[in-house]
Amino acid sequence: MEEILNQYATVTPKEVKVWFKAGSTKDFPADGGGCIKYKNKQIAIINFERRNEWYACQNLCPHKMEMVLSRGMIGSVDEIPKIACPIHKKTFSLKDGSNLSGDDLKIATYPIKIVDEEVFVGFLE
Repeated sequence: MEEILNQYATVTPKEVKVWFKAGSTKDFPADGGGCIKYKNKQIAIINFERRNEWYACQNLCPHKMEMVLSRGMIGSVDEIPKIACPIHKKTFSLKDGSNLSGDDLKIATYPIKIVDEEVFVGFLE
């Protein structure tokens, strides 16, 4: 299990070496998410249309090790965009991956950009 968690590491915009084309903006539902695979990672792409923002995070919920965050519930708490695991209801910041449920668990987040209606996710390699 730790091996799976270790493959995910938050990436900051300054660290991006590769911009991976995840698909068209039309491929991801409004106010919802979809999942892509990049190398050995499953990445949740979130189209938070109500906020006019896009996010990318690991698809793996670290609580019970389920690949479900792309189907999570999105919302905001104190203006922080968040995603809740659809199974366990643990909530995480879409900005920095911090746990908003008070647990030690956190998720990796990735930079995302939209260029000509195409969605790109930033990775280290």
